[in-house]
Amino acid sequence: MAVLPTIDAAGVGEEGIADLVSQLVEDARGLASAEVAVVKARVGERVNAYKSAIVFFAVAGVLALAALIAALVGAVMTLATLIGPGLATLAVVIAVLAIAGILALVGKSRLAPAMEKRP
Repeated sequence: MAVLPTIDAAGVGEEGIADLVSQLVEDARGLASAEVAVVKARVGERVNAYKSAIVFFAVAGVLALAALIAALVGAVMTLATLIGPGLATLAVVIAVLAIAGILALVGKSRLAPAMEKRP
């Protein structure tokens, strides 16, 4: 904590200006390091709060991908009875690539305005 200078009977401060400035610099360094510690603590707290949520989202994503693969295999197997396994695979692959292409174009169109706004 900062110590206030005392003034003697003659009105002259016991501490010089150089001492006061050095104390001010020391206090400012202490304040800056305390602020950095507070920010680090807040970030660490948020990271710990979101760690388990991130794990659950990752597992959910993996399971969703497995379900999509199973659905595509099922579509190939269902179509294979009608048009044969080779054509069924080709039809499902073309359909999935078409959907992926459309989604990529939509993503690109949404990204273009954001890139134009960048300085």
